Amino acid sequence: MDFLWQDITHAPFWIAALQIIGVNIILSGDNAVVIAMACMTLPPRQRLWGMILGAGVAVLLRVLFTFVVAQAMAYPFLKLVGGLLLFWVAVKLVTEDADGDSEMKSGENLWRAVRIVAIADIVMSLDNVIAIAASAEIAAARVDIANAAAIKATLIVFGLATSVPLIVAGSAVLMALLERFRVLVWGGGALLGWVAGDIMSTDPAVIGWVSESAAHDLHAWGGRLGSLIVMTTGLWIVRRHRPLAAEEVWTFAALLLWIAGDVAIDISIDDAAVGKRWSARLVVFFVLVADYVVLRSRLAGASKEPQLSDTEPALDTPKRKRKVSDRTK
Repeated sequence: MDFLWQDITHAPFWIAALQIIGVNIILSGDNAVVIAMACMTLPPRQRLWGMILGAGVAVLLRVLFTFVVAQAMAYPFLKLVGGLLLFWVAVKLVTEDADGDSEMKSGENLWRAVRIVAIADIVMSLDNVIAIAASAEIAAARVDIANAAAIKATLIVFGLATSVPLIVAGSAVLMALLERFRVLVWGGGALLGWVAGDIMSTDPAVIGWVSESAAHDLHAWGGRLGSLIVMTTGLWIVRRHRPLAAEEVWTFAALLLWIAGDVAIDISIDDAAVGKRWSARLVVFFVLVADYVVLRSRLAGASKEPQLSDTEPALDTPKRKRKVSDRTK
C-alpha cells in the first residue's frame, strides 16, 4: 500500500482522476435524465434522497460492470434484452401522468424510483464501462506502470465516487426544467428510446443475422426507430386516458422533423466531416427550439383570454339583444 500513498501525492494521479471524472460525467448525461424523470414527482422531502440514491446506484453499477462484466458485451442477445428493458423504462416514465394525476403515479415510493434508475443504468452502463475502463488503464500506466492494476482500480473507484455530486447536481437542474417544461419529459423518453434502439442494433446476434452493409444501415436507423417506438407507444397510452396536450402533439411532430433532418444530414454530408454534421444538427435543434418558443407564447396568450361564465352570458348575444329590444317596446 506504500506505493499507493506515494502515487496519490503526485500530480499525475490527480490528472488521471480528473480524466476519469470527466469521462464519467460525459457518459452520465442519460443517467441524469433518468434520475430526474424518476424523481420528478416524488414528494419534495424525498427528492434529494432519490437523486442521491439514484446517483449512488448508478456509480456502484458502473464500478461493478467495469470490473466484472465488461466482456459480457460480446454475448448474443444481451443487448436485445437490455434494450427491451430500457424501452419499458422510457415508456413508463413518459406515461406517469397518463391519468392526469402525476403526483400519485411516479414516484411517491422512493425505492420504486431508485429501482427504475437501477434498471435503466444496468442497460446504459454496458457501453459506458468500456470507455471508463480504457481511460483508467491508459491513465494508470502513466501514473505507475509497475503497479498499473492497483492504480487502475483506485482511479475507477475514486473517479466514479467523486462524480456523484456532479450527477446529483445535473439531475436537480434537469428536474427543475422537467417540472416547468413538460415537453422535456417526452424529449427524455425519446432520448432513452434512441439509446435503446442503438444498443439493440449492435447486438452480436442481430449483426450475425444480416450482411455487413445491412448491419451498418440498421445501426443508423436503430436509434431513430427506438425513439419513434417510445413516442408512439407513450402517446397511445396517454390518449387512452385523456386528450393529448398541445405540447405532446408538438413533441411528436418535432421528433419526425429531427429524424428527417438527421437522415438528410447523413445523405448530404460525408461521414468524415464530423464538425459539419454536428453543426447541421445544431441548426435543426435551434429551429425546433424557436418553434417551441412560439408555441409556448401562443398557448400562454390563449390562456390569458377572458373566459365567460355560464351564468353571465355576453351582452352582445342575440338572445340578450332580443330581451333588451322587447323591454324598449
